[in-house]
Amino acid sequence: MLLTIPMDFIEVQEAQITSVADAKTWAQLRIEEGELVEVLHSDTFDGFKNFSEAVVVNSDGESVMDFINMAMIVLVAHTQKSIDDIVEAYLFRELHDLAY
Repeated sequence: MLLTIPMDFIEVQEAQITSVADAKTWAQLRIEEGELVEVLHSDTFDGFKNFSEAVVVNSDGESVMDFINMAMIVLVAHTQKSIDDIVEAYLFRELHDLAY
């Protein structure tokens, strides 16, 4: 599974999820067999070589129509901020579906 997340900083250990409008960089996480395998960065959400199946945003009020139009799953990390927290929440199905 490939997840894309808007981040406030490129350094993985310091970065936290931010709003789509405030994203300084986008992180693409490759999760395979319950493990984080790879973290890539891009200046834009669509700047990755491989297409992401899902995007994780930090609130239900985010502008996500572009992602929906690309048939991406939109997940919400209400309390998770770091990449490690988001990966753990994804693996334990603790990320929420977007509330309209």
